[in-house]
Amino acid sequence: MSEVHLDDAALNALRDVMAEEYPLLLETFISDSEERLRSLREALANADSQALRHAAHSFKGSCGNMGAQILAGLCKQLEESARQTDLPHAEALVEQVEREFAIVRILLKQQRHPRR
Repeated sequence: MSEVHLDDAALNALRDVMAEEYPLLLETFISDSEERLRSLREALANADSQALRHAAHSFKGSCGNMGAQILAGLCKQLEESARQTDLPHAEALVEQVEREFAIVRILLKQQRHPRR
């Protein structure tokens, strides 16, 4: 069974609610997520487990709202690793978050410009 990177039901609900603003929502999520990734990397580079936990928690919420459940789950694990100050594990998780976000970014850009 293949992994579901984005929950179609969540995206459809957002599309229905946001209507014409849906493409802007997608672009905003992508740009905000890129900033959140920078915050994760910076906190990790500074060995700042509190900043890492806060950034992971914030990113987890926005990913969940956008239906990026795998990404949200990775952020939850990262938040817990930061809480336990397990920075070696957190470093591996940040790499996984980056890889998963790369997939999600592509899928969201396809949502913004669907094939006809």
